[in-house]
Amino acid sequence: MTICFICLSALNCAAQTPSADKPHHTHSGFRNVTEYEEHDFWDFLKWRRERAKKEIPGPQSYDFPLAKNNPDFLKQNRSMNTVTWIGHATILLQMEGYNILTDPHFSKRVSPVQWAGPERVAPLGLALEDLPPIDIVVISHDHYDSLDEQTIKKLRQRPGGEKTRFYVPLGLKNWFAIRGVDKVVVMGWWDRHRDGNLEIIAVPVQHWSKRSIFSRNKTLWAGWVIKADAFRFIFVGDTGYTAHFKEIGERLGPFDLAAIPIGAYEPRWFMAKHHVNPAESVQIHKDVGSKKSVAIHWGTFLLTDEPLDDPLKNWLPLCRKIRFPQKTFWSSNTAKPSFWTESDRDHLIFNTPQTHTDSHGPYARPAPAIRLRLPRDNLAEQKLSSRCAG
Repeated sequence: MTICFICLSALNCAAQTPSADKPHHTHSGFRNVTEYEEHDFWDFLKWRRERAKKEIPGPQSYDFPLAKNNPDFLKQNRSMNTVTWIGHATILLQMEGYNILTDPHFSKRVSPVQWAGPERVAPLGLALEDLPPIDIVVISHDHYDSLDEQTIKKLRQRPGGEKTRFYVPLGLKNWFAIRGVDKVVVMGWWDRHRDGNLEIIAVPVQHWSKRSIFSRNKTLWAGWVIKADAFRFIFVGDTGYTAHFKEIGERLGPFDLAAIPIGAYEPRWFMAKHHVNPAESVQIHKDVGSKKSVAIHWGTFLLTDEPLDDPLKNWLPLCRKIRFPQKTFWSSNTAKPSFWTESDRDHLIFNTPQTHTDSHGPYARPAPAIRLRLPRDNLAEQKLSSRCAG
């Protein structure tokens, strides 16, 4: 979610033809199937007035330590499953030989312009020019923190960028076409598409869309499931808590890895229906049946009222309270992304056909690359240590 700015350009995003047998379709666009009272413009003004009275720490209050990545390894890798949190809802997933980006955002601000709007607090964990060739991009919805125009254009302009396939919710194809991106697959909830060895499925979440003053809910919002024979991944995107997740787990789970938001949730009276808090993110992890999960959508942009490090402070005790096995639901203690790969028992473990096995399960020792030990101690003591793989 981000503050939706008034765009000067004409509205380019039109919804697909509504389907009478789909309850989330309307005559003019889309809606959530869970009944609740939508907030209006006056609620938005109320929130902004209340926010102005709060002492919310500014960008200068944070100095997250940066975890070092290894772009050379990522560019060469086509055999190991890895995940790199680049920031906010952007991750690079290397899965079964494919390079996949979620909600790519590499710009300075969450805004239609780069001279105003919420500014990036935490530097990128991986620069756009350091990315490997990107095969697939999935977009969750049209808000500016998830669909960044400059990033999309730059991805298209990269060498080989014309081959990148973009998977987007209903209503967004024309937006991409106007910007010269033609390899676009438009999907509705529960639609499936085959991409080589992968199956890509759009799944329901609870959110909303708006990119200009007259475009509320003209385009759909979605999460994404990406399945291979030996690995299943779900990108939750941006969402409030909903029974959809239990259904997703029953129909498509269990998952080897999930990317789940934990931030941008205050004040609850305004955000609760569209943004999960840390407790709800843990419940999503359980609902979808994920073996491992990565916390996203926090610590990068000041979009809501909680301090940037609050999601982690609230999330860690929850994981301890329900006694998650170590390394089950993982987050860096920084908004600066971290790099994981198959590794030994001290690191996040992904299962691939090339793994070895010991009493702690499958692991593999990659070619020289940065590998990060997982945090074990209290928040104040957590420091990500790294070492080169042997």
